[in-house]
Amino acid sequence: MVGRRWGEWWGAVGREVNKLSARRVQTLTEPGRHADGGGLYLVVDPAGGKRWVFLYRMAGRRREMGLGPVLSVPLARARELAAEARAQVAAGVDPIDARRAPPSDEPPPHRITFAEVAEVYMTDRERAWRNAAHRRQWRQTLEVQAASLWAMPVADVDTEAVLAVLRPIWHTKAETARRLRGRIERILDAARVAGHRGSENPARWKGHLDVLLPRAGKLQRGHHTALPYKEVPAFVAEIRQREAQTARALELLILTAARSGEIRGMTWAEVDLAGALWTVPKERMKAKRPHRVPLCARAVEILSKLHMESSDEDGLIFPSRNDTALSDMVFAALLRRAKHPDITAHGFRSSFRDWAADETDHPREVIEAALAHMVGDATERAYRRGDALTKRRRLMDDWGAYVCGGASTAEPPMSATRSP
Repeated sequence: MVGRRWGEWWGAVGREVNKLSARRVQTLTEPGRHADGGGLYLVVDPAGGKRWVFLYRMAGRRREMGLGPVLSVPLARARELAAEARAQVAAGVDPIDARRAPPSDEPPPHRITFAEVAEVYMTDRERAWRNAAHRRQWRQTLEVQAASLWAMPVADVDTEAVLAVLRPIWHTKAETARRLRGRIERILDAARVAGHRGSENPARWKGHLDVLLPRAGKLQRGHHTALPYKEVPAFVAEIRQREAQTARALELLILTAARSGEIRGMTWAEVDLAGALWTVPKERMKAKRPHRVPLCARAVEILSKLHMESSDEDGLIFPSRNDTALSDMVFAALLRRAKHPDITAHGFRSSFRDWAADETDHPREVIEAALAHMVGDATERAYRRGDALTKRRRLMDDWGAYVCGGASTAEPPMSATRSP
């Protein structure tokens, strides 16, 4: 009898399951119940909280069983839990009563999580990753951007769970999304080899995700979007009104024409305030060569104030809340708040180069050296052993004066007209 009633009920709803998508679950804000089918509902609370419930009838009485919050129970897992509950109802067992039953003497077997596999994988390889920034990026992308996978049993990670991580950044942070996908794929491969999941890898690109997602390379231009240099002084004056440490970090990035990672990983041990010099070790440079950066007056002012407030003489100058390097997303977030979502932090290097080429007489090789670019062939570089620090100091002082003072671009700065 129970089986017949179950068949009648399931026949009515069985054709309407899986109505929701992972994207829909993320974007729904309307309070109330939203059906996925088969008795599974997403409940959006008036305060914005989201949770899963399973509705069913038992002994003529309607019952509601909670399946957990969306933050810790992704859509795929919620469907699995609902399917298990439906099977119990079909067998005449009340899922809520079964959940309340006293536990047996045998504890349930531990299910290896994605986090456990990731920790072992990263620990085994961190010594081989000589670049400290690379080690931080691996951990940050997996812990922050793939946070929804972190607590999941690694055997339960499916295509839908991977897409829920990638889709929010696939069109806006194509390079980050591409790298994150590769890292997830490696973790899942490691889980397969260790015997924690089957052979199918839901993060695989070729023949799998490439059917569902466009190529990341087609989503972004080859160059970073830059702010025209004539607008840089006004922009700097604007962000100077912000008290956040991120604003000071971005201002310093502009004044030094440095890369984002170089600023975010900057430590007090690298800075000589008395000599107005910042020496970036080769391990943190793209070209794997140490790079000396002359600091203009405003850059020294920023760092001097931060130094007085710092209690760690050798630590990061711009630490995050957990004392690690800032995420590569912080500058993008600041630019959005400053109503410049279309430009990038890296683009300010182009702003600097355009200004130096168009508005000054500083030699090209000095400008390129300020950007830590290699100029000339191997023979030419072998004969030019110096890094033109004195000439670059004049260049960076001129740039600092222009950025901070909004100097007219009708005439080049005075020091830029000197003979090299």
